[in-house]
Amino acid sequence: MEAVEVSELTGFPEMLDGRVKTLHPNVHAGILARRNCPEHMKAIAEMGIRPIDMVVINLYPFRETVLKKGTSFEEIVENIDIGGPSMIRAAAKNYESVAVVTDKSQYPEVLREIKESGRVSQGTLGRLMAEAFIATANYDAMIASRMHGRFCEGFPSSFPVPTEKVEDLRYGENPNQKAAFYRDPFTDGTTVPKAEQLHGKQLSYNNILDLDKSLDIAMDFEKPTAVVMKHTNPCGLASADTISEAFVTAYDVDPMSAYGCVIALNRDCDVATAEEVKKHFVEAIICPDYSPGALELLMTKKNLRILRTGLPIGPDRRHREYKMKKVQGGMLVQTDEDLAIDPEKLTVVTDRAPTEEEVHSLLFAWKLAKHVTSNAVVYVKAERAVGIGAGQMSRVDSAKIASMKANEPTQGCVMASDAFFPFRDGVDTAAEAGITAIIQPGGSIRDQEVIDAANEHGIAMVFTGCRVFRH
Repeated sequence: MEAVEVSELTGFPEMLDGRVKTLHPNVHAGILARRNCPEHMKAIAEMGIRPIDMVVINLYPFRETVLKKGTSFEEIVENIDIGGPSMIRAAAKNYESVAVVTDKSQYPEVLREIKESGRVSQGTLGRLMAEAFIATANYDAMIASRMHGRFCEGFPSSFPVPTEKVEDLRYGENPNQKAAFYRDPFTDGTTVPKAEQLHGKQLSYNNILDLDKSLDIAMDFEKPTAVVMKHTNPCGLASADTISEAFVTAYDVDPMSAYGCVIALNRDCDVATAEEVKKHFVEAIICPDYSPGALELLMTKKNLRILRTGLPIGPDRRHREYKMKKVQGGMLVQTDEDLAIDPEKLTVVTDRAPTEEEVHSLLFAWKLAKHVTSNAVVYVKAERAVGIGAGQMSRVDSAKIASMKANEPTQGCVMASDAFFPFRDGVDTAAEAGITAIIQPGGSIRDQEVIDAANEHGIAMVFTGCRVFRH
């Protein structure tokens, strides 16, 4: 069929630099007229309007325009499609008579049905309608999120989340659950959705959760750092002069828990590191890149999922965005704020102030504690985790578990707690483990009791003034 210009159909030239083109009764009446309604068909016939049976739309490339470097805001606004979404919505509303095609992936099925039967089936028309409204909703969500971020502050009255599907997953957290993976095309920085998988089985739902969490931790450190993640909690963390040394140290924090772990490295994986990783059962590894020899070594592990971010991993690559959690019948949204701790502004509350070496370890421990599921208590020595107590209903139990999980003596370690101690028992447990200094938010009605306990044991304690729960 020969194509004709829209202006030939409407009898009206496009105007305002193309802003007004398809918004015309000859277009929209032809789309919206109900074929089973004699009054509709008579009305368009009297106006000389022909019914339109199929609408195929490629919307203005708003997403691509935003992502293109150097694009002006004026150009972004000009790539907000008006007529396209209007025609899509009109066709979708009249789906029983009009096929609305919004994605190239739909072409083969539509063409096949037309060739086989001369028409598009009712089942396909309904599915195309549903997909059309998803397409316009996501298009508007992209625009809304971009414009709200530019002109507004605070939380919007409704929360638009622009996403695009990456893939269907084999299953969710458990094999009886279905799942899919989506990404936000506008998220900056180094992220798992933007990483490239170089080898291994398809990522699972749980792999993606652990990769995201491990990458989040690795982002906090500037020195070569390795994170060993298991079930959304770190079971090992270490910084060192080389990435291979950092990995070996991190893995040895809790080698029993590390079986089947996910690893994040904030440096390229070299051969020495790959040789160490290869010794263990690891589900997935993510880092900026791999040396040729390292990648070859890791690829001998058939099922190991190997991901490359292609971008640096560190504090300057972190992108702060709203954090969302779906609850039954609703959604929670919060900012992703991380208050930097200035060592000069730590409040010393005990008779003994921490030494310079202890302060260094306390700050490392604090970075770890804020990524551990609450209640979180961690023991640290220098720049490595020694014991991690996570996800307990009482803080003292977390302190006991941190001692129990330690794979080396805890004597001389420092402790970090993600929230205040409600009772002195957590400090007493730390003293039994040989802890010499504690960092915690403070703010309990029993702070003085806790401080007195620290003084009794000769433990230095500092308050940060901020809590870092992770539920």
